[in-house]
Amino acid sequence: MAGELSGSGDAPSFERDIKGLFRAMDREAMQGSFDLWSYEDVSKYAAPILNELKSGGMPCDGAWPPAQVAVFEKWVAAGMPR
Repeated sequence: MAGELSGSGDAPSFERDIKGLFRAMDREAMQGSFDLWSYEDVSKYAAPILNELKSGGMPCDGAWPPAQVAVFEKWVAAGMPR
């Protein structure tokens, strides 16, 4: 299920836990600025993405559930593992 970590106690990884949180429509909406399915882009812009997720400004059609925001925040805090 989206927003739940796949490993017990493991830090989230981009490929396993983060990339799938962003839907195709999210990716298309942000394509002019960065690619939400690109590790390089998401890790580069992680702080502003996290701020937008926390404030409910992203994605544009409604805020993520708190569990999904927490997974992204945990990924950032863990050093953004690939």
